[in-house]
Amino acid sequence: MVFFAGVYGLIALRLVSLGMATEAPATAYIGAQQAIAASRPDLLDRNGEILATDIKTASLYAEPRKILDVEEAIDKLSGVLPELGSENLRRRLESGSAFQWLKRELTPDQRRAIHHLGLPGIGFLTESRRFYPGGPTASHIVGHVNVDNQGIAGIEKYLDGQGLADLQSAGFATDRPLEPVTLSADLRVQHVVRDELVKAMDRFQAIAAVGIVLDVDTGEVVAMSSLPDYDPNNPAGALEDDNLNRATAGVYEMGSVFKTFSVAMALDSGKVSIEDSFDASKPIRVSRFTINDFHGKHRVLSVPEVFIFSSNIGTAKMTLEAGIDHQQEFFGRIGLLSRLQTELPEVASPMLPPKWSELAAMTISFGHGLSVTPMQTAVAAAALVNGGTLLPPTFLERDAATAAQLGKRVVSQRVSDAMRYLFRLNAVQGSGRQSRVPGYMVGGKTGTADKVVNGRYVNGKRRNSFLAAFPMDNPKYVVLVVLDEPKAAREGGGTTAGSNAAPTVASIIRRAAPMLGVAPHFDDDSDTVLISY
Repeated sequence: MVFFAGVYGLIALRLVSLGMATEAPATAYIGAQQAIAASRPDLLDRNGEILATDIKTASLYAEPRKILDVEEAIDKLSGVLPELGSENLRRRLESGSAFQWLKRELTPDQRRAIHHLGLPGIGFLTESRRFYPGGPTASHIVGHVNVDNQGIAGIEKYLDGQGLADLQSAGFATDRPLEPVTLSADLRVQHVVRDELVKAMDRFQAIAAVGIVLDVDTGEVVAMSSLPDYDPNNPAGALEDDNLNRATAGVYEMGSVFKTFSVAMALDSGKVSIEDSFDASKPIRVSRFTINDFHGKHRVLSVPEVFIFSSNIGTAKMTLEAGIDHQQEFFGRIGLLSRLQTELPEVASPMLPPKWSELAAMTISFGHGLSVTPMQTAVAAAALVNGGTLLPPTFLERDAATAAQLGKRVVSQRVSDAMRYLFRLNAVQGSGRQSRVPGYMVGGKTGTADKVVNGRYVNGKRRNSFLAAFPMDNPKYVVLVVLDEPKAAREGGGTTAGSNAAPTVASIIRRAAPMLGVAPHFDDDSDTVLISY
């Protein structure tokens, strides 16, 4: 990237320039001027839409040694800026120092009024202030800056760590345009995801929601929204606990969507084939624990039936057949056991079981006992449907050639084809039927997990999710939606992921697919599973 490549070269030039200069007037005034005038590069979405930019504002300062009448200055300034307080102003103006900030980021009316006061020793400095035109739309991606225009969250903080902060410290970002940085996000799709999550939270009275759209061929995060969110133009909102970025900084037991990884693991082991069957007629009892099915069929189930009927019993037996050691190795191979590596600083590490015992292996197989971020879930799923290549996710633009260099094969084409078949089968015959979108071949897996509160599972408090991909004959995107504590949309209505998370995914795909250039096909029967394995 041009921006990153040029940063350290510019710093070097600046240092040479300073070294050759005559003695610099290193005053507090000059230091403050450089600090607040420091520029940041524009952040653009993949189509060139501005996500963040600098605007100029005025900040008020005092040079106490030059003030002739402190009481007059206090009286007149208090008339325009009463929030500063007389005692606070007196302490600063009588400090005898060379420079004091009085107020950052004045409004135009405040600046004009203070200018007309004509007070000696009172002046203005032009400040670069960050502005986010979309408000909260992509807040957890772009992040925000502090009052000194320094990145403290999201991509803004990432850029500071890549040399921007050094560039600003060297005084080389003052009043100088910087090369814009293009992100992987598509603002149109980002808006769709956030809008559908808002609607879903309202319709199902959920307390929080996450939505992710990931390009399976490049690892680019096309959209990511976590609600509630905040407006980066008012970054104080980021400090509220409810506004946590749940997509990358929250770890959760994902429930039955984990059966996606368990079935892939079993097929990968070579000890289980898709033609095999497992006896799910009776619960499994281990010590004082009982493993049962939510909607049990109480009979022998084939591997596809284990998947579409979401059988805990069948998945647990399949895992034991493949082997506990292989399960642990496979989950590590697809990135579920280590901290996700990406540009965002807000990334949580997974919570692993204290001991990978036989009981832990069985509960992990259906999504309990191991907590990961929603983004980890989406990234691992992308590898299972794209032919078997695990790609590190990125919030920056990435081309296919770069992705090919970064990719690592984690499953065979055969296993990937089988998982695409099962995803599609579940959307046609299983719990994901409400995810179907006319013209688009959608597939996926539902997950309805009881939440853990104070170390115990609580009935009636669930975290629902739907892990999807489309189009299933040649997957381009993974879409994941998580709804926290959704309720029935109407009296007597369903509360499972199939009745709330799945249709939310469908709404996202219906609106976003044309924007992403995925053309619909209406010549195929919508109930057809056109995938071989």
